[in-house]
Amino acid sequence: MLPWRETNPESEQVRFIERWQAGEVTFMEMCRQFGISRKTGYKRVQRFRSFGWDGLGDLSRAPRSHPNETPRTIVEQLIWAKQVHPTWGPKKLVAWLRATEPDGPWPADSTAGNILDRAGLVKRRKRRRHATPWSEPFADAQHPNDVWSIDFKGWFRTENGVRIDPLTVQDASSRYLLVCNGLPQPNGPQVQRVLERAFREYGLPRTIRSDNGPPFASVGLGSLSTLSVWWIKLGIIPERIEPGHPEQNGRLERLHRTLKAETASPPQTNPRRQQSAFDAFRQTYNEERPHEGSGTAASRSSVPTVVAVLPRPGVRSRIRDRRHGATSTVQRRDQMERRQNLPERGSQG
Repeated sequence: MLPWRETNPESEQVRFIERWQAGEVTFMEMCRQFGISRKTGYKRVQRFRSFGWDGLGDLSRAPRSHPNETPRTIVEQLIWAKQVHPTWGPKKLVAWLRATEPDGPWPADSTAGNILDRAGLVKRRKRRRHATPWSEPFADAQHPNDVWSIDFKGWFRTENGVRIDPLTVQDASSRYLLVCNGLPQPNGPQVQRVLERAFREYGLPRTIRSDNGPPFASVGLGSLSTLSVWWIKLGIIPERIEPGHPEQNGRLERLHRTLKAETASPPQTNPRRQQSAFDAFRQTYNEERPHEGSGTAASRSSVPTVVAVLPRPGVRSRIRDRRHGATSTVQRRDQMERRQNLPERGSQG
């Protein structure tokens, strides 16, 4: 059994010319059988007489010339300039050629870029995937522990070549600097260990605001990283600022400016000494430096003393407050009530 025959306009025109050469039927009947008008039939016959079998098929409708086309000599000079200066872009190449020959009809920068692209002289950049921007409105920091801001200050090396990445965490409402630690590597496990100590001392915030870089975000599902998934399990909402908009986390960026200005001395040889410098800055920033945004210094009294209970796999964690000796504010209140209801020594009953 024969398969279906495939047909297209070119093959139909070949069959039409073959039937016309055979002369078996009239020209009008042949056009009717092929479903075309006599005008179209005569056009195909005339094109076959002029160009032969190569004349069959649809011709290109593109214009043969364009009045605004860049001259060939200009194209060759532009390609030559790119070969001489392979690291220059079209903007610099056109400016250099225009300075060499001011009267030349040099193209626009965009046109020069298209010419170099067609010549294969443009190295395309690899598109980097970015985390999805936060689509919800940012949380309002009206009270302490409403919003924490977290970020890495630009890394540097100590005198003996050890790399340090300063991690800063700030309460957005009170301007209190919660964390200022120098980490050897800006990865998720190290940040998690630092945040565990901060959660035990100050409690869990409602929201943590960060940028779109690792370890706070990723290019995976929901732009969540391992660290941000841990936040969600603790009931914390991770917020991400838009890429290229550090002003959305302006409080922490202003803190980094102060940190850079007051720790501008050469880095210490020992990372522990450098951490001591960070601790001294943190104490001065919180206890002595006035904060115009909140109208006062970010004293310890403005930070809540509620201690959160962090879940651990297989272990019921009870984290006690070092200053009050209780696991939470509710338990401290219950202890005070029980002490007041205790009978006095020596009383009957």
